[in-house]
Amino acid sequence: MKDSNKLVSGFLFPFGLTALQGISTCAATFVFFFLDVCTLYMVLRLYTTYKFDMYSNIFKVALLLLLALCNAIRVNGQCDLKPTLDSRPHSVSILEFGAVGDGKTLNTIAFQNAIFYLKSFADKGGAQLYVPPGRWLTGSFNLTSHLTLFLEKGAVILGSQDPSHWDIVEPLPSYGRGTELPGKRYRSLINGYMLSDVVITGDNGTIDGQGLIWWEWFTSHSLNYTRPNLVEFVSSEYVLVSNITFLNAPAYNIHPVDCSNVHIHDIAVYAPPGSPCTVGIVPDSSDNVCIEDCSISMGHDAIALKSGWDEYGIAYARPTTNVLIRRVQLQSSSGSSLAFGSEMSGGILGVQVQQLQLHDSLTGIEFRTKKGRGGYIKEIIVSDVNIQNVETAFSAIGNSGFHPDDKFDPDALPVLEKITLQNIVGTNINMAGNFIGIQESPFTSICLSNISLSTDSTLSDSWRCSYVSGFSESVLPKPCPELENLDTSSSCFSLLKPNGRAEI
Repeated sequence: MKDSNKLVSGFLFPFGLTALQGISTCAATFVFFFLDVCTLYMVLRLYTTYKFDMYSNIFKVALLLLLALCNAIRVNGQCDLKPTLDSRPHSVSILEFGAVGDGKTLNTIAFQNAIFYLKSFADKGGAQLYVPPGRWLTGSFNLTSHLTLFLEKGAVILGSQDPSHWDIVEPLPSYGRGTELPGKRYRSLINGYMLSDVVITGDNGTIDGQGLIWWEWFTSHSLNYTRPNLVEFVSSEYVLVSNITFLNAPAYNIHPVDCSNVHIHDIAVYAPPGSPCTVGIVPDSSDNVCIEDCSISMGHDAIALKSGWDEYGIAYARPTTNVLIRRVQLQSSSGSSLAFGSEMSGGILGVQVQQLQLHDSLTGIEFRTKKGRGGYIKEIIVSDVNIQNVETAFSAIGNSGFHPDDKFDPDALPVLEKITLQNIVGTNINMAGNFIGIQESPFTSICLSNISLSTDSTLSDSWRCSYVSGFSESVLPKPCPELENLDTSSSCFSLLKPNGRAEI
């Protein structure tokens, strides 16, 4: 503690911050590290612009460390602010509402009645709906605020395979239509709209969408509406999903849309390799999202960040921002382990990804967009990644997906910039990187550092680049010339070199 006090005092002295001389060193330490780090960064930046050239190197180091700390506080806080799992003062079992866990009896009414009853406890500390061991068949139902849905070990909520048991609802306003078909869409199995303080958890219970029939209908073009998801929250806050296994979703598994303070941890998500366009977790126009300690294996994307589609997403103007993803194992058979877009018209900003295990996927990490999308993907940091048995390690595509209709603005050009990939090891990789930007809006500030990939390609085939610029350091195989531009090195978003020291 004494050494840290000296550090603070010694750091503050050269800046002439005499106003802090009357404050105890301990209090100054608190102010320095916690009260307003980002404001202090701006003050120091202005100060160093005009005074004391003799301290220029010290100031540079200090500024970089402060900005790094500022960013860490903004992003890492998403996982530190964990919702509590304190027991609710009121609890009922689904059995009390006539549910039968034989896997055959339809229990939609029982779930709806139970949640309607528990709604009356929202202002009394909330309530818990307990689902005991059994196989509980149901159609779609809605949750309420201040509710915990608890699945006991051996409890399985089964999605009905009769489409008449799934409500038909309007498309999301940020998409303007169903994502698969024009018009309306099927409501998700478990839903929340404009809720606060909602928990889905258990002792490793299971939510099984029984998606096989939906996949067959999708493949044969037999559906009239876009497929449902397993869990969807819209315009909600303080959402926690943990200690649950998700199986066989018709489409997405967990889809928070226009949500804040979402924490997803310790879940397993699975759909077989042949399941078409199934996706694990999809943060969509949401902020303050934490995804950690999860294992996801999907037919398409494992995690995909989105924010609305073309003119509808631009008008909705709700970015996905302040996201932390860490300690996850991801696998995707026909898509990407980790994807950004292509529906990103509201913007994706401020995402930090750490400690990934990516394996047996078509693409490891992919950024997707298209002319007419508008929006942006920027200030993304991905670090400490292990990639195994992947066709393409990194990809950024400027012509991905399709448009919802013919009303999109062809001049709405997306921006992709300030993307940092660092501290990554890969084995059995076919292609290191495929970066194909947009001529009218090239991808810029692509920053690669401390990357070693064992590829099957010849050196000349390991990277493919066009309409992209960036900087690389300690990268094997050697990137294409567009990613070795020293002029762009200063604009790289990551402030720390692979050895952890600040770059000067």
